[in-house]
Amino acid sequence: MNNAAKVNPIPIGQKIAFGIGMLANQMFPAALGIFMVILVQSLGMSPYLWGLIFFLPKLVDCVTDPVMGFISDRTVSRWGKRRPYIFIGAILSGLSYMAMWQLSAENGETYNFIYFLFWSCVFFVALTIFSVPYVAMGYEMSDDYHERTRLMAVAQWIGQWAWVIAPWFWVVLYDPEWFESATDGARILSVWVGGACMLLAMVPAIFCIGHDNREGKAASRDNETIGSALKELLQGIVVTLRCRPFQQICIATFFIFNAYNTVAGFAWFIIVYYMNQGDPALAGMWPTLFGSVSALCTCFLVIPTISWMAQRYGKRTTFMVTQSVSILGYVLFWWSFNPANPYLIFAPIPIFAFGIGGLFTLMMSMTADICDLDELQTGERREGLFGAIYWWMVKFGLAFAGLLSGLILGFIGFDQTVAIQTDDTLAGLRMAFIVVPVSGTLIALWAMRDYKLNEEAVEEVKITLSERRLTA
Repeated sequence: MNNAAKVNPIPIGQKIAFGIGMLANQMFPAALGIFMVILVQSLGMSPYLWGLIFFLPKLVDCVTDPVMGFISDRTVSRWGKRRPYIFIGAILSGLSYMAMWQLSAENGETYNFIYFLFWSCVFFVALTIFSVPYVAMGYEMSDDYHERTRLMAVAQWIGQWAWVIAPWFWVVLYDPEWFESATDGARILSVWVGGACMLLAMVPAIFCIGHDNREGKAASRDNETIGSALKELLQGIVVTLRCRPFQQICIATFFIFNAYNTVAGFAWFIIVYYMNQGDPALAGMWPTLFGSVSALCTCFLVIPTISWMAQRYGKRTTFMVTQSVSILGYVLFWWSFNPANPYLIFAPIPIFAFGIGGLFTLMMSMTADICDLDELQTGERREGLFGAIYWWMVKFGLAFAGLLSGLILGFIGFDQTVAIQTDDTLAGLRMAFIVVPVSGTLIALWAMRDYKLNEEAVEEVKITLSERRLTA
């Protein structure tokens, strides 16, 4: 058997340590999505300013993500390329998350907007320092087509618990037995969330072992100028963006993930304002249960199914089938958001969860395959840059989704100052919750229709790279 065909399984301890980092990587945005409702519902911030807070910090990522990927790709240290940045980024992310939520209604809308916007920018820069090298580390941990899927399945399974836990923050924040107001709750709870995520994010930096596939190509750069480094960075970005399979997974992820996130917060508004007359206390645990049950379905149904299907039928086929299934789930929500029978909200969840639930299990595994293809074509390893551009696209899409969320709320006439919304506004909320993600999914399916990097192609690339390295 050719050496390239041998499978070197990643030890389960390494998979778990990497997955714990994914729990932090997903808990930050999961908690942020819950807390962000407070800006409108408790602090009375206008939907348009709310949209800007989503959008503007992500513009910083336009610069920081590719730069961070480029830097970590070229780092040579006794601790490896990725681990120092993961450790430092973990600390900075946790501290800035705590600072971001030290808000008070007495400060006024303008002050709260400026304060939150500043710390939000700091937080997302810190998260870039952690997340870009962390994701690149995962791409390097195996060169096997299926082992990559198994690693990402373990990581996403652990990471999904962030989405099981985070919805319960709604219960804590809005329960008067816990806090006098949701704003007071955010100030205190953010300290616990930020501290816990900080510790979780440190785990892969301490316990995971990165693998440098460049085979000693990290030459000394002592005489390199800023101009030459910038030129190399820009050339690397251009080469990365020209990769056809990478273009396809970026387009697909952008439209699925960010169409979903455009309306994800609407579930809370629909449950509270459509099903419970605008009273968060009356809504009780229903928003929490909706989010938690969705995440549990992802953990115990979606990720195992996708992992099994990908190893049996291939990644592209699995993607096409599961995303098609999710469309039916979204459509069913038109009837399942039912004030007379709230239990119906759970009926479409096992179907719709296939859309977003297993997306990154497949896409992160595919990106690792694409890094090998890039080395075959260019002779360079760019896991950090591929990961940075991919996740920059995700985060920029989140910014766009946040801005679009605010615009949609404004367009349909949502009024944050009143509990009872008009029938047209409530119908618009429900329609947007379905139409936006279904449209994004259809575009993604079109983008992936001719994705060609299947198992046979990846194995051929792997064998060729192995022979080239042996010759070198």
